[in-house]
Amino acid sequence: MAEYIQINPLDNVAVALRSLSKGTMIEVNGNSIELVEDIPVGHKIALKDLAKNEMVIKYGFPISHTIQEVKKGRLLDEKIVETNLSGLSTYSYTPKFETQTFINENRTFKGYLRANGDAGIRNEIWIIPTVGCVNGIANQLAEQLRKETDGEGVDSIVAFPHNYGCSQLGDDHENTRKILRDMVLHPNAGAVLVVGLGCENNQPDAFCEFLGEYDTKRVRFLVTQKVDDEIAEGMKLLREMYAIAKEDKRTDVPLSKLRIGLKCGGSDGLSGITANPLLGVFSDYLVAQDGTTVLTEVPEMFGAETLLMNRCRTQEIFNDTVAMINDFKNYFIRNDQPIYENPSPGNKAGGISTLEEKSLGCTQKSGSSMVEDVLKYGDRVKTKGLNLLSAPGNDLVASTALASAGCHIVLFTTGRGTPFGTFVPTVKISTNTPLYEQKRTWIDFNAGTLVEGESMESLSRRFMDFVVKVASGELALNEKKGYREIAILKQGVTL
Repeated sequence: MAEYIQINPLDNVAVALRSLSKGTMIEVNGNSIELVEDIPVGHKIALKDLAKNEMVIKYGFPISHTIQEVKKGRLLDEKIVETNLSGLSTYSYTPKFETQTFINENRTFKGYLRANGDAGIRNEIWIIPTVGCVNGIANQLAEQLRKETDGEGVDSIVAFPHNYGCSQLGDDHENTRKILRDMVLHPNAGAVLVVGLGCENNQPDAFCEFLGEYDTKRVRFLVTQKVDDEIAEGMKLLREMYAIAKEDKRTDVPLSKLRIGLKCGGSDGLSGITANPLLGVFSDYLVAQDGTTVLTEVPEMFGAETLLMNRCRTQEIFNDTVAMINDFKNYFIRNDQPIYENPSPGNKAGGISTLEEKSLGCTQKSGSSMVEDVLKYGDRVKTKGLNLLSAPGNDLVASTALASAGCHIVLFTTGRGTPFGTFVPTVKISTNTPLYEQKRTWIDFNAGTLVEGESMESLSRRFMDFVVKVASGELALNEKKGYREIAILKQGVTL
């Protein structure tokens, strides 16, 4: 196993692939460098003497500048570098497209075909509250149906409590309605019971109209203030829907119907070397199968956004991407917060010093495919290929938004580890082997082998096969543990 890597020949830093001790000699481009201090795994090593205010180059791009003189062989972390980013930016469209390297293999997975032509990878019964006031009722109904049926015949029975649906105004109210609508219409649900109170802002009748067309046998409504015994009435509806959903069977579905969300969290210095590039290869592969991938976390595009903009298929999509980026920056400004207040403490401990360093690693999840569409928060995918989605970096909010956009699975890379899951399978991919070995109940797949001798061709093929297995019914660890939640973006006033 290599001890360090210079990612791009232009880089003036290397990344430690394991913890290195002071006095260790490394050789880069024919130059011998003695480490002048201990270098933790994932952290950067100066490959040359750097003057104050000199650019630090990683991935072939500037990721920061030094705030003091730095001797070669020294650790470069957030204490001695600063971001180059500030304020709003202007952009120009200079398209740069790469040729796809994958062919369409006409591959299939075992999924559930729905009446509207869509397909799901799970056949679950969901209980979704219109308002937080009825969370307890939703939970009780799910628990009782699980006891009655032992869960047989469907993949899972789940309630999804949340805090909203009332005392909200403007965009917050619409965000709640959109996310809940998207959940009700999601193909991973074989049946949905929508549970309302009756006096909330998110009125059940209005919400029913907001859904548009839906299968009235598989989506039913219970307004608890209008019935004498809400549990008895809810169970009656659930039993009827359960009888329908349990008859659904898996069948061969083309990979072109698969939609995958791309997300990272608890990143470290290896994220942009192992797991995120792996997702980039997978994204290009799925796009070549006429499938769909969705990239989000807009604040973690800052500093690398031009790489995405120049891959936009058209000027119109470029303009939408610029608007998405600048709208999010203005969101920070309106709330008197610094635009570039990132990375997190865990990111820094893992070797990431600035937002542009984080972003250059994060955006690798999108591969090299053209950007085909830009979605606003709460929008549903309507265009195949690579999509960009407006949502924050917060893990649960962003993952919920990806699932709400119609993604069947969220692929989640991490260098620090996290157990959570949203309302679709949330697959964790570790950036390093020690994390995978320590957290076998959290981490579904290990990308750390990429720096231990395995080729990207071998790793990506194993990963593609693994994702198809999950799409065909193999449970992700968050599903096995029952870690399934939703989080809805809130920006404004609560009444």
